[in-house]
Order: sequence, then structure tokens, then C-alpha cells
Amino acid sequence: MPAESARRRKVAPSSSAQPAAPRTAPGEVEVRRSARRRRTVSAYREDGRTVVLLPARMSEAEERRWVGLMLEKLARQEKRRRPTDEVLAERAGRLSAQFLGGRARPDSVRWVTNQNARWGSCTPAEGSIRLSHRLQGMPEYVVDYVLLHELAHLLVPGHGARFWELLEAYPRTERARGYLEGVAATARLPHAVDDEQDDGARAGEEGAAPANDPA
Repeated sequence: MPAESARRRKVAPSSSAQPAAPRTAPGEVEVRRSARRRRTVSAYREDGRTVVLLPARMSEAEERRWVGLMLEKLARQEKRRRPTDEVLAERAGRLSAQFLGGRARPDSVRWVTNQNARWGSCTPAEGSIRLSHRLQGMPEYVVDYVLLHELAHLLVPGHGARFWELLEAYPRTERARGYLEGVAATARLPHAVDDEQDDGARAGEEGAAPANDPA
């Protein structure tokens, strides 16, 4: 018998497992049993799936219970690490004070999950800024650049010379743009933060950048 075996399958909720568990890890759950494991159970995310490591002698019922528990544990850990809208708004305030003289004062700054082709967007009439959740986990200087890009739109519409003069105050603008262009090229996405290539794309909205550069 091999020291470790793996079975790959979808996990369905059971009456004893919390129903939220499958929703926390959409896709596949791979269960790996190891004869070297006596009591410990662990889990991690890998390539879009969840891997759960169990002792070889664990029963099927125990396996189902532990898979549900580990999915919930991972979800809680990820939620704690996820930046909140409140933290994002505070960050925007600090950046505005440091690089824009505190003149950009958004009424709303939040993460959104429906911007897959743009890194950020800004609606000056509403004073609202939205950042794509895909930025979470990227280097801080990149997130700061996208935030500043959108903050600048509260002061200057479009992407003319005056707009870019504002962003010159941020020393990592070019580096951040290069990073986003690299990510976008790998994913074959557009190359702008919001709509740098089409300033009239959305009436009243400035920051809806294509997925390479904020707007």
C-alpha cells in the first residue's frame, strides 16, 4: 500500500456539515490520505482547488466532517486577511493628503467584484471610487497607484497632461503601471487602469479602467 494516496472529488454539504462550507471553496476538493499522518488534519488552496490532508485510517464519516471544518477554517482565515472597505477608505485619505494636498475627498471607497476588465473606477458626480477585488494580494504600491489614479479623477477628468502631472507626485507610478501591464498581458486583458484609451466610455464615470491601468 503506498504511503500516500489522493482522491479528487467535489464535496457536497451534508446534514452535519455547515452549509456554508461548499460555498467558501467553489470548485474541486482533493482529499489526500497519508499513512504517516496519525491525528493531524490540514488544508490549503492550490491552483483553484482545496487540498485536505488526512490520516489514512480516518473513516468516511470523519472525512466528510473534517473537510467541512477545514473549508470553514480556510474561509475564516481568508476573510480576516481580506482588506475591508473601511481600511481602503482610510488608505485613500492618507494618499490624498500625502500626494494630492488632501484635495481629493471621496464620499465612498470600496472593493467590488464586478470589475473584471478594469482595475478601478471613479464617478466624480457621486464622489465614489471602486477598486477591483483582483487587486487584493498585489503589491501595496500597485494598489496605492490605482487608488491615486482614481483620486486624481475627482480633481481632473480624463487623462490629459494635467491628470498625469498629478500622478507624477507618486514616485512609483511607472513601476506600478508596468506591473499592471504585465499582469494584463499575461491574462490577455486590456492595458489601462480605467478608460485611458476611451475617456468617453461611460457618462459621468472616470475611473473605470481596463484591466491594466486604473481609470
